[in-house]
Amino acid sequence: MSNKIDLRKLPPLNALKGFEATVRRQSVREAAEELCLTHPAVSHQIQQLETDLGVALFAREGRHIHPTAEGLALYAHVRQALSGLIAGAESIRGLQTSRPIRIQTYVTASLRWLAPRVYALCADLPGTHLWLSTCATEWEFDESVGDVGLVYCDQPPSASYVWEPLFDYVLQPVCSPEMAKSLNGELTAQALARLPLIVTYSERHAWNLWFESLGVSGEYAKAPVVVDTLSLALEMALQGHGVALLNGPFAAKELNAGTLIPPIEHVVKAPGSWGLIARPEVMQNPRVAAVVAWLKNSVMTVF
Repeated sequence: MSNKIDLRKLPPLNALKGFEATVRRQSVREAAEELCLTHPAVSHQIQQLETDLGVALFAREGRHIHPTAEGLALYAHVRQALSGLIAGAESIRGLQTSRPIRIQTYVTASLRWLAPRVYALCADLPGTHLWLSTCATEWEFDESVGDVGLVYCDQPPSASYVWEPLFDYVLQPVCSPEMAKSLNGELTAQALARLPLIVTYSERHAWNLWFESLGVSGEYAKAPVVVDTLSLALEMALQGHGVALLNGPFAAKELNAGTLIPPIEHVVKAPGSWGLIARPEVMQNPRVAAVVAWLKNSVMTVF
């Protein structure tokens, strides 16, 4: 065994969670919301650490805070330590064959791509239990809630993760056949811009990217309605209330049925892709690897 660890030198361990979240979020309030704590509780954790270390970990500028040089140096060590503990705990949890495999993704990807496949997956992989976790606005993989993430990355993640691309990040406008008829055969970007464009607020740039690919400049995404998920945008498009902008294979069923159609046949391949992400040690679990392989093989299947 290695030499004894001098536990007296450890900082207040519980306070590290509040510190890490505050640095990452750049906000005590957002850190408190994430950790389900009060604002004063997280502030107290930070004060504990600063008292223990004898340095200021944050500086305040007006209503905003930012980590000091000492805070940034500590943050690197805290992230490494917490990530190592999570990885070790997950490797032990993964040995439990009865434990559900947790998949984290976004609302639209969950409702329109993953959910229709899960029962077929469980039927093909007997004994598999899944726990699906969805989020509306957080785009980063959070391994505290997921063993595997189905996420969008604008570039492949670092080597500390396994990344399995699934499908391209493709932009394509869709609307009801009735809405498309209102173009009266004028299949141009300028004509489309006169229709009600439905914008997903986390992807405000997407419409401009699509228009710019046709050589049309300007802020065309001045939508009358901004929504928080693509699922809602697609539902509004199905009801004939506007034009939604797909960013992946999330309306394959409707496109095949003709209830949604592209008003203009122009598709833009944007940077990045959708894929499955996990820690290497998690992927070593045969059950997780089987689920990832099944999902990769189902990419071309319409459910």
